[in-house]
Amino acid sequence: MSENTGNSPPYHDPVLRVVPAQRDINSNGHIFGGWVLSQMDIAGGTLASRIAQGPCATVAIETMEFIAPILLRDVISVYAHLEKRGRTSMGIRIEVIATRNSGLEDVKVTEGLFTFVALDENHRPKPLPPE
Repeated sequence: MSENTGNSPPYHDPVLRVVPAQRDINSNGHIFGGWVLSQMDIAGGTLASRIAQGPCATVAIETMEFIAPILLRDVISVYAHLEKRGRTSMGIRIEVIATRNSGLEDVKVTEGLFTFVALDENHRPKPLPPE
């Protein structure tokens, strides 16, 4: 059982779980910020597409905060939930938790608010389906 350091997100199952590879490490021995950003975009896009019932595009990252480094051998869990809903767009809050030390510790490593827009067949914004 992992020790929760008070950094668990308020929702249950991760949208994405992944283990970074050796090639994802920078010269400081931490995982590249761009790598984790892409994992967050994948997870957020997955949730946004479910909500939109079709394709979506990332149009903005309103806030992004790197709280702690991701280390090689961390298991990364990416959590996402709908925070804002507009006519064609949605704000998805994304949080990343690293499980380390053989599962003994969970550390919140980053979070951000991503904006996605639902797209029609011509790649133009389309209204979100009713809730």
